[in-house]
Amino acid sequence: MSAGSLSLPLGYSSENDALELSAFQQWEGLNQRIIACRTCTRLTQFREEVARVKKRAYRDWEYWGKPVPGFGDHQARLLVVGLAPGAHGSNRTGRMFTGDSSGEFLYSALNKVGMANQASALHRDDELALTDVFITAICRCVPPDNKPTFDEVRNCQPYLEAEMKLLNGYRGIVALGSLAFHQIISVFREQGHPIGRLDFGHNAFYELGEGLPWLLASYHPSRQNTQTGRLTREMFDAVWLRARDLLKD
Repeated sequence: MSAGSLSLPLGYSSENDALELSAFQQWEGLNQRIIACRTCTRLTQFREEVARVKKRAYRDWEYWGKPVPGFGDHQARLLVVGLAPGAHGSNRTGRMFTGDSSGEFLYSALNKVGMANQASALHRDDELALTDVFITAICRCVPPDNKPTFDEVRNCQPYLEAEMKLLNGYRGIVALGSLAFHQIISVFREQGHPIGRLDFGHNAFYELGEGLPWLLASYHPSRQNTQTGRLTREMFDAVWLRARDLLKD
């Protein structure tokens, strides 16, 4: 997509700060690169097959069936990192944590702490808006059995790093699940930051070092965790209340 073909976001005019427009163009460019990615053959074939076959309950939907870019407030102080799109959630709707039980759990919690304007996320045009939070994942395509390979996560890493760079000023990270938790640590270590061993645990909190954001861990709000009681709403709410309080400090 060329710069000339971009439509300006609401509130922009030719007199707006050029730096702000440049940031908008960078986000748009990054999102288009993510959406067009076909690097991982296994994931490309699987996401497109899911979109073609569909789930009976969604047979009238036109599935997204492409990699899913991040979603949220580009001025966010909080970055939320999950695992990957759900087969009939984000892979269907094209927006992170939208259209499945994991998203219902997540956005309900964010709504309670004032970071989401509504408690549900059904489709890309449902007017959901996030405040002070940006949501992304370590893998942008739905993987078979919800298990991306090491190489597939590595292939997506530049997209995560680009989002982290564009956010420019976020203060904290909430990692949803152990895979996201350890991938975030790996990213910072590869950048040369001397981070020691950190153990994953629900509501575990870590200061990563001078100049780095803090890291707060949570069990992933997957159906497997929520329906078995491993992750309750009270446990999940506690994470977001803590994140909100940390941002106030």
